[in-house]
Amino acid sequence: MTENSQYRRARRQAREERGFYSHLLVYIAVNLFFFFLNFRQGFDHVWFFWPTLGWGIGVFFHWVGVFGKNIFLGKKWEERRIQQIIDKENRNDA
Repeated sequence: MTENSQYRRARRQAREERGFYSHLLVYIAVNLFFFFLNFRQGFDHVWFFWPTLGWGIGVFFHWVGVFGKNIFLGKKWEERRIQQIIDKENRNDA
């Protein structure tokens, strides 16, 4: 991989991360405001939970899209597992 393509890939990743953190910050600020509004109106009807939950699901999937690429059974896991199998076979042969 050339330096230029590495730079472009790193730059794209940094922009994606910045976008996620901006999304998270807005999510926290708006939902704190919703909580405050619900608190001021009284907790006879707790409504702030629903937009917080719905938007939270969106934030979670944004996180997975930015940081969680192949977090479960991805390429790194596969490489570690292959090495574990090889190591186990080498111990059994010795």
